[in-house]
Amino acid sequence: MLTPGDASYRAAQRADLLRFVDRAWHPLGFGWLDENGVIDPDRPVELWITCRMTHVAALGALAGEAPAPDGPSHERLLELVEHGVASLRGALRDQECGGWFASVGPDGPRTTAKQAYGHAFVVLAASSAVSAGASRAEALLAEALDVTARRFWDEDAGLVVDEWDRQWRTLDPYRGVNANMHAVEAFLAAGDVTGDRVWHERAGRIAARVVAWASENQWRIPEHFDESWTPRLDHHRDQPAHPFQPFGATVGHGLEWARLLLAVEATLGADAPQGLLEAATALTEGAVLDGWSPNGIPGFVYTTDWEGQAVVELRMHWVVAEAINTAWCLWRRTGEQHYLHWTKEWWLYVDRFLVDHERGSWHHELDDQNRVSRQVWPGKPDVYHAYQTALLPECPLTPSFATALADTARAVHVG
Repeated sequence: MLTPGDASYRAAQRADLLRFVDRAWHPLGFGWLDENGVIDPDRPVELWITCRMTHVAALGALAGEAPAPDGPSHERLLELVEHGVASLRGALRDQECGGWFASVGPDGPRTTAKQAYGHAFVVLAASSAVSAGASRAEALLAEALDVTARRFWDEDAGLVVDEWDRQWRTLDPYRGVNANMHAVEAFLAAGDVTGDRVWHERAGRIAARVVAWASENQWRIPEHFDESWTPRLDHHRDQPAHPFQPFGATVGHGLEWARLLLAVEATLGADAPQGLLEAATALTEGAVLDGWSPNGIPGFVYTTDWEGQAVVELRMHWVVAEAINTAWCLWRRTGEQHYLHWTKEWWLYVDRFLVDHERGSWHHELDDQNRVSRQVWPGKPDVYHAYQTALLPECPLTPSFATALADTARAVHVG
């Protein structure tokens, strides 16, 4: 019997999750999977899902994963990466105005907005595809970085703006930290792949701004801003469970940011903004205090108010995934044993409540009693968080996942 969280258990999880990448194949990209791992035909093909699945397929190929009995082979994973790249150069790309549609269907784009969130994942997927050796991936990455630099990067603010209309004429006044968080991840990966340090430096600039905001707000990160980058702390108070812009402090983002701050620190070294380790520690300790088991029942809540009281007590799978990631990174960075203890405790929670041992993958959402819920995230459309959690102990803090795996593969080949 496998012990939740140990190396054999994580390998089995990765193999299972890669089956869902294969199942998500769609002529236009990668589709939204239901709870049985079957594409939901009523949903469009989402840019972010296509990018995440391409990224995970690339990681699986680079890691040389042993496939599950009905899982994709190494060759199939490479085919899935090629398919993702082709989709990002095809149906999801706006051939007329440039950039990428947020979602598409058989008859064309369903959501024409150009969103920084999705474009960050194009950069991440393209970076991983380059590392995996996919054809045309370098051209995709070059285009994605060009669009990001010209359309989303705000040099004065040192941050990315959030959303344009299709023609790039009207910039939405909303500014958000979520898109900037994934921009940091993407910029670190792109800098590793291209060797262009400007992307690492931009990741550092974003990190410094977020640390400043969090430190002034009791280490609860303001998520939403107006066009002058003034926090909007009441944003979506009437939609507290919004999937991308919820009211209040998002517990999982405090944890995810903490991990990314450690990655920025390791990447930039002496050039990193000051105090990233201290910020990562404060964000993590605060998120665990606010978010873990506030009602005496295990699990991380989705959001809290600005005093740390739970607002949305749904348990999202990605939150505990990021908690495990960050605790592991802090243990590796500091040697503090309580972080390692947390990873073990949270893997037991994942195995008991989130892993679907019958149908595979992880349940995406639980209620406050740890029963399967479908209020915000029905189905199982995303393996990105879970797969990276099962992979992270095999990789260093820097470089990013795909580059680290590619470096390891080259070293083994040379050896």
